[in-house]
Amino acid sequence: MKEFFQENKKIAKIITEVAGLANYLWQKGWAERNAGNISVNLSELMTDIEFELDHYPMFQLERSYDALANLYFFVTGTGKRMRDLAISPMKNACIIKMNKKGNAYHIITMKKKNLYNFRPTSELPTHLAVHDLLVKSGSKNKAVVHTHPNELVAMTQIPKFQSAEMLNKTLWGMHPEAFVFVPRGVFMVPYILPGSHKIADATIEGFKNGHEVVIWEKHGAFAIGETVSDAFDMIDILTKSAQIWFMAMQTGNEPEGLNDAQLLELKEAFLKK
Repeated sequence: MKEFFQENKKIAKIITEVAGLANYLWQKGWAERNAGNISVNLSELMTDIEFELDHYPMFQLERSYDALANLYFFVTGTGKRMRDLAISPMKNACIIKMNKKGNAYHIITMKKKNLYNFRPTSELPTHLAVHDLLVKSGSKNKAVVHTHPNELVAMTQIPKFQSAEMLNKTLWGMHPEAFVFVPRGVFMVPYILPGSHKIADATIEGFKNGHEVVIWEKHGAFAIGETVSDAFDMIDILTKSAQIWFMAMQTGNEPEGLNDAQLLELKEAFLKK
């Protein structure tokens, strides 16, 4: 007998897309060991399914997420490797249903009598905080991706790039597509303990201000999108710019970058409303 996430073709497609992305992240070297995590809001696809929640494990949260009450999310598992998720997604991820108060969740892909030895990602506080904001704001974005893009993380080790203004100017300057596809630039979060509510709160500020990518200094990147591929693309484009910057620096020359007039030209050509 098939599980609900196998019978529902739209959910199965999302899980397949996540598995494909997990492979990309591993192949790019952005997902060392158990690094990185992904979540997707599945609620619109779960309207015809009922669960007897007493049959599934429930876990209390330290905070309440009112907008997420009774909603469903695909979430990668804590301690799980992206390279394993790419092969066996549902042995390395789970689907959770939030309770009616938004302060606890049931893992509905695990029966109490058959518990696996993992829970959702340790970055769940940030994922839930981001989804809470997205639902409250009526956003079309359903996917959240966190990964460790090497060149972007390396740039944040350089003091001058710990300023969002300087980092954005440099990334935009390295390639036109960085400006065209990420015109709001990145929001920079100074180094904060991973997995904490403090880093979740800081991340939310970036998305509240209209950014689609948040950089965690000396750590990684968080991005949102309508799909996981959309979120990944944002990080991928910015990382290409970072790679170009490092390649130019390796020649012993400071890269020139696009100037203000050229960026304005791009804005007028591609970003007119």
